[in-house]
Amino acid sequence: MRLSRLLLSNSRYLKKTIPFYYSGKSGFFASTGWESRRNAPIRRIRGLVGAQYPASPTVALRQVSVALVFAVLWGHWPKTAAAVELFDDFQVHGFLSQGYSLTSDNNVFGASNAAGSFDFTEAGLNASWMPISDLRLAVQALFRRAGAGHEHDVELDFGLLDYTILSTLGYRLGVRLGRFKNPLGLYNDTRDVVFTRPTILLPQSIYPDRTRALSLSADGGLVYGEYRGDWGHLSLEFGAGIPRGDNLDTELAIMGADYPGDTYSELSYIGRLGYELDGGKYRIAISSARVDTRYDPGPPSSQNLGPGKDIFTPVIFSAQYNAEKWSLTAEYAIRPIKESGFDDRLNLDLISESYYLQALYRFDANWQAVARYDVLYNNREDRHGKRYHATTGRPAYTQFAKDWTVGLRYTIDSSSLIAAEYHYVNGTAWLPPQDNPDPADLEQRWHLFCLLAGFRF
Repeated sequence: MRLSRLLLSNSRYLKKTIPFYYSGKSGFFASTGWESRRNAPIRRIRGLVGAQYPASPTVALRQVSVALVFAVLWGHWPKTAAAVELFDDFQVHGFLSQGYSLTSDNNVFGASNAAGSFDFTEAGLNASWMPISDLRLAVQALFRRAGAGHEHDVELDFGLLDYTILSTLGYRLGVRLGRFKNPLGLYNDTRDVVFTRPTILLPQSIYPDRTRALSLSADGGLVYGEYRGDWGHLSLEFGAGIPRGDNLDTELAIMGADYPGDTYSELSYIGRLGYELDGGKYRIAISSARVDTRYDPGPPSSQNLGPGKDIFTPVIFSAQYNAEKWSLTAEYAIRPIKESGFDDRLNLDLISESYYLQALYRFDANWQAVARYDVLYNNREDRHGKRYHATTGRPAYTQFAKDWTVGLRYTIDSSSLIAAEYHYVNGTAWLPPQDNPDPADLEQRWHLFCLLAGFRF
């Protein structure tokens, strides 16, 4: 049963009404015969995922019941989010999130358009140790399940040495070495913990899950500095390292399909300049990066693709206003993308554009609501994909996405919460291709409903 029938009897009126992102050529698997054979394993994975959630009202009712019971039992956890201190200056923290997603069409985190999907789990364990006052060692391991191709990912989220070179009442200067979180926008470096993000699904125009690994962290070093004065708080971060570009998600984003060979990243750069006034009441920031990702075709193949280079240079402008009850947030990004060395089918030079406007209201210490409008254009010179459709014959709506979101969150205590949100989306540009292997099956206008329970200590 489609979500519009379950939740929105007036959906016909609505039809009148986001650790880097880029979409490659089509944003999905190409439809040539060779590529279809190449993608057969992923299609089989998709079939297996779908088999877990048959389109049965009974199964759907049972799954929703499980989710509600899980949410009720959540309240029996300890009432404060306290770290585990094994010995002096050594702390251990952890978190767990379990989500449920249901779509009217298309798929998000598994076969969500059948009877819904529970294929979204995030669990992390981190430890920090300060052997001396100016030195901190920190590491976090993450388990993540997020639909087809990400059934049981276990990864080193970050692992670093953080050394404070200079620290006074007004100044701080330090360096981080190892695997560090990329300082990009307002939410990228804390995106894995639901308590630190405003919604279950971050604005996909700025923080896409489909290229999460590439944008989340890098292996290298980062220098940071802070100045606190009467006129505000100024911060600057600059890092150089190797992003995590050796994965299928990155290859699909750049190549548009799973070709022979592999992608990998070269030395890249990232920086963020931020300013806060009145204790964080006003916040502005600008973030930028130069991401160098390469393609190695391996042995000669029938595709005759040579080595390729993708240079991605996003710039993100961020602004936020925080009052006692309200928080207003806006971010705007331009993303120049230049690909060369492949062949005429894959080489390109364009600029992607995206933005969102978000309002969050706190009813009290426990309840908050959020509303957001989120827009992504793969090519700002062809915002609605008309030229793309004329050139390729593929749907124009794969080149943009406009997402209206409303959500509600209840914080049970400092260690646990439950959240729900609804999305009405026009376009499919940010959909995960591994959950949606056939562009012909996509619908332009679709609905998404999410539930999530989170716990931390």
